[in-house]
Amino acid sequence: MANLVTVTSPEHFKELLSADLNRVSVLNFWAPWAEPCAEFNKVVAGEAAKFPTTLFLNIEAEELADISESFDIEAVPSFIILRGHTLLARHSGADAALLHSLVAQHSAAASAPAPNVAATATSNADPQRPRTEEEITTRCHELMNKHKVVLFMKGNPSAPRCGFSRKTVGLLREKGVEFAWFDILSDEDVRQGLKRVNDWPTFPQIILNGELVGGLDIVKEMIESGEWDEVYHAEDETKA
Repeated sequence: MANLVTVTSPEHFKELLSADLNRVSVLNFWAPWAEPCAEFNKVVAGEAAKFPTTLFLNIEAEELADISESFDIEAVPSFIILRGHTLLARHSGADAALLHSLVAQHSAAASAPAPNVAATATSNADPQRPRTEEEITTRCHELMNKHKVVLFMKGNPSAPRCGFSRKTVGLLREKGVEFAWFDILSDEDVRQGLKRVNDWPTFPQIILNGELVGGLDIVKEMIESGEWDEVYHAEDETKA
């Protein structure tokens, strides 16, 4: 299909978008290692057939990191809907019904002012009162201490939603480490709270005995140097 294109470079991407600034475009960010992406790519192809005037762009998120970073893509699959260079909506996850609804809405209204659907597409507002800083901090510490090793990641071990999380899961499993996990995409309070509590701005975060060890690179270096085994077994030796 002429309106379903695999983006090959940032220059290719700019060329495609700039060809018609009134055209509605769907940016489908995916990764070959993420199982949900395989099915969602089929959904995107199906939508491209239904909406021939809309441009559908498949963008391999990690291969084309410059594009992903420019749109703040933190997980795959994710899709963004634009008119020219104007953001209409964005969503993180493989929601086929939402994609169809948004494309139908914006394709039909391509010449009309865009309604404010960006918020509704991503809103999961909780009607209950916001947590206090103290409550968020307490929640973070509870999660950090629920197991000897806790991995705060994007997605879950069976379906990681970023490459760093996927690599960390593989590293821990290869080492034979038993660990609990928490999907930081499921709770924005915890996600932001952990950044403050641990003074560590990125994810994944690996916690050992209730304390931050670090991210993927640090744990990898510790395992390779043997330091991980020393720290991991130190408490057991103390109790013995």
